[in-house]
Amino acid sequence: MRLPRRAALGLLPLLLLLPPAPEAAKKPTPCHRCRGLVDKFNQGMVDTAKKNFGGGNTAWEEKTLSKYESSEIRLLEILEGLCESSDFECNQMLEAQEEHLEAWWLQLKSEYPDLFEWFCVKTLKVCCSPGTYGPDCLACQGGSQRPCSGNGHCSGDGSRQGDGSCRCHMGYQGPLCTDCMDGYFSSLRNETHSICTVRTGLSDSYPPCCLSLGCWRGVGHAWIRGRNTHTQPGYSSRVWIAAFSPACDESCKTCSGLTNRDCGECEVGWVLDEGACVDVDECAAEPPPCSAAQFCKNANGSYTCEECDSSCVGCTGEGPGNCKECISGYAREHGQCADVDECSLAEKTCVRKNENCYNTPGSYVCVCPDGFEETEDACVPPAEAATEGESPTQLPSREDL
Repeated sequence: MRLPRRAALGLLPLLLLLPPAPEAAKKPTPCHRCRGLVDKFNQGMVDTAKKNFGGGNTAWEEKTLSKYESSEIRLLEILEGLCESSDFECNQMLEAQEEHLEAWWLQLKSEYPDLFEWFCVKTLKVCCSPGTYGPDCLACQGGSQRPCSGNGHCSGDGSRQGDGSCRCHMGYQGPLCTDCMDGYFSSLRNETHSICTVRTGLSDSYPPCCLSLGCWRGVGHAWIRGRNTHTQPGYSSRVWIAAFSPACDESCKTCSGLTNRDCGECEVGWVLDEGACVDVDECAAEPPPCSAAQFCKNANGSYTCEECDSSCVGCTGEGPGNCKECISGYAREHGQCADVDECSLAEKTCVRKNENCYNTPGSYVCVCPDGFEETEDACVPPAEAATEGESPTQLPSREDL
């Protein structure tokens, strides 16, 4: 079914007359525009999650017109709110791709629940999945799971652009960002991880022991734990002290010691507070960093956005026990959102005679028993249906007598 045109689209001819944006403004990529449209669509789903048909008799409307949550009416309400009237590019994209969104909503949503992956990556092919790049969405250097060994940014990551090469973070170099730059040493290296730590207190030359350990230089007798010294041949009277815990604290970008109070500069995601680098709780920010359908989990130096339980309309944490509200067809029970068994309600849900009710997650279905004929008011048993289909017995004609 073709949905009615949105009023905003009538403004497109006028919008074409608007002066072009200044050249200094960076034009968003097709992937950026697609991702923005999907984000607005997902927000529209959240905003309409608790609505109904608005006719006053929700039970009758949903029985007659199907459930509001999957209806074309709800889709139209979401589409109407996607683009501001002055946003020409958003309206242009929506005008061109409206049929795709309708097809996903009405036919494909269950099979492809991730709208971004289906719409932007697989259908329009303007974006790539995370960890891939370029026209063919090839895996970034180091693999799509940990591009650039986790120590850099993959050129074109998530888009149809770029060349997949690594732009390494400070302290790292090499094609996969696994090698340390000058002034850094490898404090950890195995098959999956490479960690480079900044050197502190070093001169231009230092003994071989410092290749694997952080070093501080002294003159004369230097002490480690009150008694041990380490002197390298060929370094005359210079004494080098090997530190057996060389890595900076995780909160430090540079450091002169081992604690979060010895940072020269805080790492991203940490902030200097009373002389120490402490974790920034991004989840406490206003507005929150995650969408309305996600909850935020703080981590040291970072955070992650996790999807709410499918029974939730907004949530504060994982699982149905942390829902802010329950979706239609669910109600709070024992502290969490649980499916409402409409077939067990005191008021009969399936009202036709002989009709069976079957509960489903968030909904229910009314079905006639096998062999029964379905009519508007009842499920008719086979015998009655056969009797109703027969014509009355006719008396013999006068000629036959």
